[in-house]
Amino acid sequence: MPLKLTIIIGSVRPGRVGPTVAAWFEGVAKEHGAFDVTLIDLADVGLPLLDEREHPVKQHYEHEHTKRWSAIVADADAFVFVTPEYDYFAPASLVNAVQFLSKEWAHKAAAIVSYGGISGGLRSTQMLRLLLSNVNMHALKDSVSIQFVARHIEHGVLVPPDHAHHSATAMLTELYKWADALKTLRE
Repeated sequence: MPLKLTIIIGSVRPGRVGPTVAAWFEGVAKEHGAFDVTLIDLADVGLPLLDEREHPVKQHYEHEHTKRWSAIVADADAFVFVTPEYDYFAPASLVNAVQFLSKEWAHKAAAIVSYGGISGGLRSTQMLRLLLSNVNMHALKDSVSIQFVARHIEHGVLVPPDHAHHSATAMLTELYKWADALKTLRE
């Protein structure tokens, strides 16, 4: 049975390009073939700002949106977070989504596809790695970064720079190794 990869679109901002970047990466992940791939848009998940009474480590969820989110995260073996950089940081919607849960993230592998202007979202990647490590995930050092992302969108489709596909494929190969090893640890 193949490992399950969940790609999460981290921005919910109107006019965002996250779905465009994620659609490109989803194609690369499916072409790679190592994972059963699912794409999740946080805009569709609709999480409010941390509205559960109990700490997430207890997993005593009152709200249906939290229960649905918990099931999505618990079902995955690995994650790729698709994120822009807002003020040198990952978007609040993505930080909130991570902080909504605790145990569901533990002992799973994660990678990041970032996009933005001159930095390509690399500063948000660094901040997100720290957050992921604090929920007991293994965040890869390898990532994909797309600088000046708007220049690479043609007719609503991301046409990334040549290096992006190679970087994405290498990252997926490494993500698979970690996801496979960590699955054994979770069992």
